Amino acid sequence: MKKRKKFLLIPVILVLLALYYYVALPAINIHNAAMWKFIILIPVLLLLYYALPHISFTGNKRKPIHIEQLHKGKVFKLLLSLIIVLVAMYLVGSALSSPVINASKYQKLLTVEKGEFSEDIAQISYDQIPLLDKDSAQILGERKMGSLVDLASQFEVANQYTQINYNDNPVRVTPLKYAGVIKWFTNRKNGIPAYIKIDMATQKTELVRLQEGMKYTIYDHFGRNLYRHLRFKYPTYMFDDISFEIDEEGTPYWICSTKKFNIGLFGGQTIGNVVLCNALTGECTDYKIDEVPTWVDRVYSAELLISLYDYYGTLKHGFLNSILGQKDCLATTNGYNYLAINDDVWVYTGVTSITSDQSNVGFVLMNQRTMETKYYEIEGAIEDSAMSSAEGKVQNLGYVATFPLLLNIEQEPTYFMALKDASGLVKKYAMVNVHNYQIVATGDSVNECEQTYKSLMSDNGIKTDEEQAVAEKKTVTGTISKIAEGVIEGNSHYYILLDQSDVIYDVTVAGNISIIRYNVGDSITLEYIEGNDRCSVVSIPEAQ
Repeated sequence: MKKRKKFLLIPVILVLLALYYYVALPAINIHNAAMWKFIILIPVLLLLYYALPHISFTGNKRKPIHIEQLHKGKVFKLLLSLIIVLVAMYLVGSALSSPVINASKYQKLLTVEKGEFSEDIAQISYDQIPLLDKDSAQILGERKMGSLVDLASQFEVANQYTQINYNDNPVRVTPLKYAGVIKWFTNRKNGIPAYIKIDMATQKTELVRLQEGMKYTIYDHFGRNLYRHLRFKYPTYMFDDISFEIDEEGTPYWICSTKKFNIGLFGGQTIGNVVLCNALTGECTDYKIDEVPTWVDRVYSAELLISLYDYYGTLKHGFLNSILGQKDCLATTNGYNYLAINDDVWVYTGVTSITSDQSNVGFVLMNQRTMETKYYEIEGAIEDSAMSSAEGKVQNLGYVATFPLLLNIEQEPTYFMALKDASGLVKKYAMVNVHNYQIVATGDSVNECEQTYKSLMSDNGIKTDEEQAVAEKKTVTGTISKIAEGVIEGNSHYYILLDQSDVIYDVTVAGNISIIRYNVGDSITLEYIEGNDRCSVVSIPEAQ
């Protein structure tokens, strides 16, 4: 009878292990903590299997186990020793991976360069600024879904809303998902038929219908569930952040970053490889981190980048200093946002002294595709203070500010944020000067807000570009050696070279109509502003 019980327990243990693997999907990797738990579970089950013959029953009463007899068994000792060794290895590996004893290694995980604000962050067009945050995008997505009668009963909007650059525009994209298990069962053959795309600058919300449905998603089940699909293709990969994106043709993909541990068994996580999974076909392509296609925007999650910078900023003088003395310790502030720069998405967050949260000492930009990080040493108001100032400007309306974007307005670092009502809709916009958060401008449109902000800066002694240009205006007189005409964005320009000089002077006809009277060999006086590749002519004084 005991042998029969022992024999029947073998398939039970195997089935339990198979079910655990199928559900938990642990990566077969020494750096995976879940895999260690899976490995420890095996000798634990074998120990129970070995102990079962020593358990007997009389009626409904269990007889005591003869512990002394079990202790004498070689198999019992071997399994117990194995469990102890595995648990000890796991605990030691965890300890050796800790920043407590590896502070310098953690601090060097991220390379930070110093950046120049006016050079790196150019003044961008307002059609490239994301005016909405994720919560506002979610409201627009739900409204769009509610208007689609043919899909609303079968599908819901997923809560992905990944911010990407698509055709040089900031957009958020999110797939639909099945509205429950029954809806999955009735629609799984054709897959998920569409995704939602929201232009974050214009608020235009579009449902993009697909010719072929998405068969492989995180909302599917069994073999088509994305996590299971990836695990069986890449059994040793530890997947970290999985995000939804579209390529330049609008094809939906899952961007699946893999964890890479650089310190001990479980410490110092960055990103190793990146697997791109076609959501329509399930086809996967594995890329090294430096070979990821440029259309991909989100390889490193914002949370991972921020944690890496916090290690960099707080562990400069060791772990104990980060807890006790906290000398030179810097940390990120309690929020972040995104900026689109050169077709990449960068995470923005402020940096403050860990001993004081009243002001920022600077801010960082971190590239979500390459992990490139730049620090800008600009002192000013912390984001929370800027948000409070903006909210105070409209306190009678009860609007709430979103976490700011950092913009370059007239070479001044400026917080830009939307002001939302109680229902989450954007009603106004606000700009707050980073250096002086008492300079606050609001407006019903972005342009109105900007004009008010420039006026306030001028009133507070901060020169705008126009005022700076007047102050730096220069004058030159010479003979025209060459003159050429061109049209830029519908405006006529004359380009002039003066004798014995290779400097190009750019004259707009609309602002200086008298230029049409001049020819090669004529003497001319120009008032101009110096530029990088040419000088912009402000006026042409008449000859006395």
